[in-house]
Amino acid sequence: MNITVNQAAIESVILEVPDTAAAAAFYAAAFGLGDTLRVRASDAPTTGFRGYILSLVVSQPSTVDSLIGTAVAAGATTLKPAKKSFWGYGGVVQAPDGAIWKIATSAKKDTGPATREIDDLVVLLGVDNVKATKQFYVDRGLTVAKSFGSKYVEFDAAPSSVKLALYGRRAAAKDAGVPAEGTGSHRIVIGGGIGTCTDPDGFAWEVASA
Repeated sequence: MNITVNQAAIESVILEVPDTAAAAAFYAAAFGLGDTLRVRASDAPTTGFRGYILSLVVSQPSTVDSLIGTAVAAGATTLKPAKKSFWGYGGVVQAPDGAIWKIATSAKKDTGPATREIDDLVVLLGVDNVKATKQFYVDRGLTVAKSFGSKYVEFDAAPSSVKLALYGRRAAAKDAGVPAEGTGSHRIVIGGGIGTCTDPDGFAWEVASA
């Protein structure tokens, strides 16, 4: 997967996991995201929904099925089986380290042979107050691309780059197919150009390393 670096937003996503070797092996087999997704050792306490979804946007249903298939074969748990909906086709799985992944496409039919190509990686944060968290990121230089009041915000990003979006926490949990309750560490750190900071919902950012 070749993802363009977006200096204004996200350059890498770091998952904090108890077993880095196992997590690295899982993600290499499941999705093949390369250095865009990194893992770091952590035993920080965490329970329930961690407040985020990592979404892989692809071009057609067969690609959804391929990525979900390799994820499950590598040890992921199915939270929502892939199926058609009014917006397209997709499903949700949970990695062995606990991270929740949604793989989806807006297409309802295949237009060519199945591929492993990922068009977008989206970090979707489930937040308590969408408007307040939106303002936090706007104040740090991010530009809003889409906004639906207090329900959903998506920030501008270069094509094929890592994107950031905000959703209400309960809505995000429902989308993931899990209860909204959760405590402890988010077990995720976002590497990007806005510097070292923590947003209103406790999601940590740091300056991305080469």
